[in-house]
Amino acid sequence: MPMPAETDTTSPKYLRDKYAIVGVGETTYTRGSGITTRALGTWAVRNAIEDAGLKASDIDGMLSYQSGDSTFSTFIAGDLGLRLNFYMDVFGGGSSTEALIGMAIGLMEAGMCKAVVIFRAMNGFSQVRIGGTGARAAAPVSGDALHMRAYGWQSAGQMFSPTFMRHMYDYGTRPEQVATVKAIHSEHASNNPKAFYKKRFTVDEVLASRIICKPLHLLDCCVETDNATAVVVTSADRAKDCRHPRALIRGVVGRCSKPRTDMHYQTGPISTVAGHYAKDILWPNSGVGPEDIDITGSYDAFTFTTMLQLEDYGFCKKGEGGDYVSNGTMRLGGRRPNNTSGGHLCEGYTHGMNMVIENVRQLRHDADDSCPIGPDGKRQHTYDYREGGCRQVKNCEVSANLGWANPGTGSAMVMRRG
Repeated sequence: MPMPAETDTTSPKYLRDKYAIVGVGETTYTRGSGITTRALGTWAVRNAIEDAGLKASDIDGMLSYQSGDSTFSTFIAGDLGLRLNFYMDVFGGGSSTEALIGMAIGLMEAGMCKAVVIFRAMNGFSQVRIGGTGARAAAPVSGDALHMRAYGWQSAGQMFSPTFMRHMYDYGTRPEQVATVKAIHSEHASNNPKAFYKKRFTVDEVLASRIICKPLHLLDCCVETDNATAVVVTSADRAKDCRHPRALIRGVVGRCSKPRTDMHYQTGPISTVAGHYAKDILWPNSGVGPEDIDITGSYDAFTFTTMLQLEDYGFCKKGEGGDYVSNGTMRLGGRRPNNTSGGHLCEGYTHGMNMVIENVRQLRHDADDSCPIGPDGKRQHTYDYREGGCRQVKNCEVSANLGWANPGTGSAMVMRRG
């Protein structure tokens, strides 16, 4: 019997706070891991399951994402003794984390799984590098590359930089404003013992680094690393019995896009990114707005991608992104810290998952910094954000993650402490 037409089946009614991330896991962030993506993935998934306080037998779903540079779920499951009721390996990098968390919710809502682990394993420095180099880079030019290569669009920086240049032209955005993103994220990374780059950079140092492609300097670009990351998603009810406070999922947007994602320049302003559309799903579904968010995790493949996302998701008015990212709002101790682990610019490049992992830890009030461990086994955060100190955001209750694949595609998620 069909449901009445007026039946409310929206996410706010049925899915808000119904599922949670209960486990997070990482490998080290390094260059030249010397091991396979299969070994990296197994390492991260095991850590995530242990972090949740679960057993292998508790996990019955697995999702992963890759761009021909990783390993498949069935190998990881076999290595860890997991028997899966559902698995899928999807093509994609950036924006996949939040999208697959949404898929995991759908699988559990359909009764197909009870707990789903999502992983990303990549030797992003030693094997498949973003600019088309590395040990596994040799490949024929075909498909969309036949168009892009003719215009010199070999790397993400070359493909995305026209969006940044148009923003500079339209709104007067200055390179030194977006260079502040690197400076701030490096401050956060200096308080992260596992970050690949822990050095604090100044805006002048960013601007003095060599040009990669106009207007991007070397230090405007993310670090390339070998690593794996994983998260475990289950129902909020089951999460009550897990090891840590729950990171309840308020709302998800998965791979929302502008028209013509292959050539997003043909639709709407070039400087407008997919977040412009995604925000109309994210905020109503999560029941909050930008002003309710305590901490953000934005995809910082480049300094300017952070600015564009924060702007189009409504954290500031269009054209005011340069001021938002440079006025101290994003800094630890500021109104709304961003990428408190150092993000892709400094901690390590994971195609988006490390920012989700960081926000989960922030919502637990247990960022893994250098603060001392107390008698109760919990970190005693000092909220002293000087170099080498604390990076826990005080009274962190609601977070937003903003995923990016390219200017035309994005995903997002809002979580709260449960």
